[in-house]
Formats: sequence, C-alpha cells, structure tokens
Amino acid sequence: MPAIDTSKVIILDRDGVINEDSDHYIKSLEEWAPYPQAINAIGRLTKAGWTLAVATNQSGIARGYFTEYSLLLIHEAMINEIEDAGGRIAHVAYCPHGPEDDCACRKPRPGLLEQIRLALGMEHLSNAWMVGDSLRDLQAGASMGCQLALVRTGKGNITLADDLPAETRIYKDLEEFANFLLDE
Repeated sequence: MPAIDTSKVIILDRDGVINEDSDHYIKSLEEWAPYPQAINAIGRLTKAGWTLAVATNQSGIARGYFTEYSLLLIHEAMINEIEDAGGRIAHVAYCPHGPEDDCACRKPRPGLLEQIRLALGMEHLSNAWMVGDSLRDLQAGASMGCQLALVRTGKGNITLADDLPAETRIYKDLEEFANFLLDE
C-alpha cells in the first residue's frame, strides 16, 4: 500500500453510514442496501486524497444469523460499488463477537480502530475522523483520540438524544460530511 497522508484518514461505521441499517441485521447480500450518496461521497473523498477504512460490529455472526462468508460477500459487493464510484476502502475491520463475549474489538472498545491503525501503519489516530451513527462508534473514536462525526442516517437521529462526546460534529449523512471536508 502506498504511504498515506495521516492527516487525511476517515474511519466509517458500516450499517447506518454506508448502507441502510436493520434491527434484524444485514444477513445477506440481498439485504445489503447501500446509500447511493454515501457511495458517491466515498468516491469523492478518495479522489481528494482521503484514506478510508471501515470498522463494523457484526454480532449477527456470534448470534448465528449469518456466517463470516456471507459477511465477506457483502463486503466484496460494498468495495466493488465504492470502486465503481472511484473510491477505495483501505481496510475493513469487523468484530464477529456478541456483547456477552467481552472482546476487545467490539465497539465501544477501541480494538477495531487499533486494527485499522496498525493496518495503515499509523502511530496514532488523533488526526483521523471516526464517522458513525451510534454512540458506541463515537465512544470508540474518542478513546483513540479521533475527531468525531455523527451522521443522522441509520440510528443517528436516535443517537442525538444520547450524551455525545464533546466536539462531536453532526451531519445529515455521509455526503454532507464529505461536503464539509471537501469545502475546507
């Protein structure tokens, strides 16, 4: 992988940020429904020199709702759509564990972000953005020193009622977040 500009890194949650979320889990490729504006935003950000990664809790694996192979198919489709829009995902980190597994990777714990930090060869994530639709996304990002953005897609509007970490910026969706970064 070519050297990355560590001041231009964005870590995205998946469900509710890149694609529609479901209280019943996204269990198959047929259930995966990307937000077109999010896919296009990732393409625009990539073309502007941003490095993007995905950090996603996927407890449906531990619960037996779908397999890691099904998840791989979803991620392949996601990456293909993003590449078709001119974008690139540098790394996808996922947690297959359930809440009761007490793992280090399940957000709000920082394990997934640590995996991304290592995969990207970064010393720290203090210049990176963590973009999510839930409090646990923001908490994971805050624990690694990330800049924080909440999108109101997915569970984002519900999350607005939570006690958000200080300095959290709020956007309608990933497209509005991309517009903010690209207009700076």
